[in-house]
Amino acid sequence: MTTYFRSVFLLILFAAGPLGAVADQLTPGSTHRLTFRDVDAKEVSTADGRVTILTVVTRDNGDTSRVVADLVPDRYVGDEKYRYVTLVNFQRKLAGAFQGLTRAIIRNRLAAEAKELKPQYLAKKITRDPRNDLHVIADFDGGAVEKLGLSLDANGITVFVFNGAGKLIAVWNDVPPGNSLPKALAEAE
Repeated sequence: MTTYFRSVFLLILFAAGPLGAVADQLTPGSTHRLTFRDVDAKEVSTADGRVTILTVVTRDNGDTSRVVADLVPDRYVGDEKYRYVTLVNFQRKLAGAFQGLTRAIIRNRLAAEAKELKPQYLAKKITRDPRNDLHVIADFDGGAVEKLGLSLDANGITVFVFNGAGKLIAVWNDVPPGNSLPKALAEAE
């Protein structure tokens, strides 16, 4: 290999990052038809006609997803046109033997959360089980995080809002400030 080609090869390798593992960042205004599987093996798509709030957390900051969920105005809770999804980035640090147990624990927590939501659903005269509206994606291998253009090693949170066609309306690398999340939801309608 000549020096020129070796230099070009190394430039491409370093420009791509560590083995090209991280996809391009998603930018507001662009459309992304992304599909994931939640812990119930249900397909969740950013372009299936529903507005999607997708919060990416790690095991260390998982409680932050509840803080973000609390910013969602009550009028969206139980509305089938909207969905809140939590994606847990396990940063490839959970051995395969523990993944099934982890999914079971997450499903149990979702069942408990559904019980908390039931009175709110009944007050709105919504008869379906709130558990069917709760989605958590357990990203053990990093594939879901990479689809979103995030680093596997990221320890912060990221919040995305997609409209029903998969257009990215807004993205934050922290808890959305002030009333920016409700504004993004209104724009996504």
